[in-house]
Amino acid sequence: MKFAAIIPARYASTRFPGKPLAVLSGKTVIQRVCEQVQSVLSEVYVATDDERISQAVEQFGGKPVMTRSDHKSGTDRIEEAVEKTGTQADVIINVQGDEPFIQSSQIETLMHLFEDPETQIGTLGKRFETLEALQNPNSPKIVVDNRGFALYFSRSVIPYIRGVGPNDWLGHYPFLKHLGVYAYRREVLQQVTRLPQSSLEKAESLEQLRWIQNGYRIRVGLTDVETVGIDTPEDLQRAETFLRLSHLPQ
Repeated sequence: MKFAAIIPARYASTRFPGKPLAVLSGKTVIQRVCEQVQSVLSEVYVATDDERISQAVEQFGGKPVMTRSDHKSGTDRIEEAVEKTGTQADVIINVQGDEPFIQSSQIETLMHLFEDPETQIGTLGKRFETLEALQNPNSPKIVVDNRGFALYFSRSVIPYIRGVGPNDWLGHYPFLKHLGVYAYRREVLQQVTRLPQSSLEKAESLEQLRWIQNGYRIRVGLTDVETVGIDTPEDLQRAETFLRLSHLPQ
């Protein structure tokens, strides 16, 4: 089975314009993301709608793919990029361009999910460690079935623990945090990008609910690695500190 990775990277960002080109310990954020993914996969592309990002990717030896600027979701941008590359990969991995610390073990976990032919889409989940993180609506939660397929994603705390105070929730259920990295079988990626927005997606503002509501099966791999995504300039400073204190390559 062949795998390829597409990294969507837009210049425009409400909270952090030019984020992919921000410098993190001597390298741009997008270069660090590419290098992490290239440690596992040889076929890696950056999908962007901005010439500055495309040029920066070329300068460090990456493979940029220019895409339209009017896509409504990252998944749509991924599909256009896949078409333009002409890749023969069976599975497309979507790694966000603001995840410079994604680990090889996480990518490999995603890849192993597709050893089961029933897996149409793969993603990752990690146990919540604090009540504060669990209650954060910006950290979507996942409920899975006994085989690891997602039953639902929500910004609310799910499941509800009846008769137990919030301070004791984590001791009664292994709540799962959703990490926003995906993998799709090639034909499934084509199909889901043609779906209209669903009622559940509109309610929670979570694109993956569109797929579930239309009957697609999302397999959830488990990881114990916490990533540090970069959404704001303050996140970049935290990432600098994380990199300095970690044992990761500089």
